[in-house]
Amino acid sequence: MNSDTVLIQVRNVSVLFQQHIALDNVSLDVQRGEIITLIGPNGAGKSTLVRVVLGLLKPKTGSVFRQAGIRIGYMPQRLSIDPVLPLTVERFLSLGSRKKKSVLETALEEVGAIRLFKRPLQGISGGEMQRVLLARALLREPDLLVLDEPIQGVDIIGQYELYELIAQIRTQRNCGILMVSHDLHLVMSATDQVVCLNQHLCCSGHPETVTKHPAYLALFGERAARDLAIYTHHHHQGNRKNG
Repeated sequence: MNSDTVLIQVRNVSVLFQQHIALDNVSLDVQRGEIITLIGPNGAGKSTLVRVVLGLLKPKTGSVFRQAGIRIGYMPQRLSIDPVLPLTVERFLSLGSRKKKSVLETALEEVGAIRLFKRPLQGISGGEMQRVLLARALLREPDLLVLDEPIQGVDIIGQYELYELIAQIRTQRNCGILMVSHDLHLVMSATDQVVCLNQHLCCSGHPETVTKHPAYLALFGERAARDLAIYTHHHHQGNRKNG
C-alpha cells in the first residue's frame, strides 16, 4: 500500500457505550481514488465507525491515522429542516461558509442540481435534497468524502443516478469515498471494496468475494447472495450492451 495515497487508517478500534460493545477490534484503510462501502445489519456499528473516522468519537482502544492536512466532506444520513424556516438552497449552502456565489453554483452544477439554486429547501424532493447535501460536502474540496446512506429517501431511478454521480466525483476529483449502505443490490456494483460489519469485522474485499464469504452468508442468507449474484450478472450484461 502506497503511504502517500492512504487517507485514513483505523487500527484495532473498539468502542463501548456503557457496557454495550459497538465496535470490537475493527481495522479499516481508505485510500485516495477508492470507494469503500460499509454494510451490515442495523446496530452493526457502521455509523459508529463513521464517527470514529470523522474524529467525532474517541475509541476506547485502538488508533486512527488521518493524512496530514486531510479535508473531509461529510454527507449525513438525514437532515431535519423546520418547515417554517425560510431557507433557500443557496442560503443553505452558504451557511457557515464564505464561498462565493459562483462556487456554490459550481458545486450544484457538479451534482446536477443547479436548477434548485433559488428554490426553497422545504420544496425539493428527497432525491434533490441528497444532491444538495452532496454539493455541500463538495464545497470543502474534500480528499475524503464520507456518505452516510446517500440514497436514503430516493426512488430507484434516482438511486442508480446517485451512485453513478458518486463514481464520477471519485474519478474527477481523485478523492477517497467511504459510504454506508443498507442496499446490497445497488451498492455492490458501485463500490471497489466492501467492509461487512456486525460489531466486529466479519469480512472485507471485492464485492464478488464478500458475497461468497461464509460470514456474509450467515448475516444475509444464501438467498440474498443468490439474488444479488443474478442482479449483478444482469446489471453487468446491461452495462456491456449499453457500452
